[in-house]
Amino acid sequence: MEFLHGLLESIVESTMMIFEFTGVIVILITGIVGLFSYIRKDPQTRLKIANGFATGLEFKLGSEILRTVMVRSINEIIIVGSIIVLRAALSFLIFWEIKHEETHIKEQKQEELLHEDLRRDDALRADLLRWEQFLRRETQPESADDADDFHST
Repeated sequence: MEFLHGLLESIVESTMMIFEFTGVIVILITGIVGLFSYIRKDPQTRLKIANGFATGLEFKLGSEILRTVMVRSINEIIIVGSIIVLRAALSFLIFWEIKHEETHIKEQKQEELLHEDLRRDDALRADLLRWEQFLRRETQPESADDADDFHST
């Protein structure tokens, strides 16, 4: 039984370290990519950063959940519980930011499409007006005799 307990602790410790390391790497890469994205003035920079941070935080939250297997005292439970609540709150805030940013981007795209439709409509109206003017010039009589014939018909 002692062997299984030691094996479980080793597996949990190793897995926690892997999750923590993965979370840190994801957050680090996200920060670097976000910096380059910000420099290039990418309009989706905030969304990319928020998604990356949320992913990194999920790995770190997984590590804290695994840590509950190793808890031995009420003080450790309080500490681990507090960390889990804090990270869950951060995840909630990041997902709220993601939703807000996605809505903002969607509204911008709809506004751009509306402006494009209006520009297209204006161009079409201008083309129709030019065609109307062209057709009027083509159907106008060239001489006074033709004008009398033109108006009498």
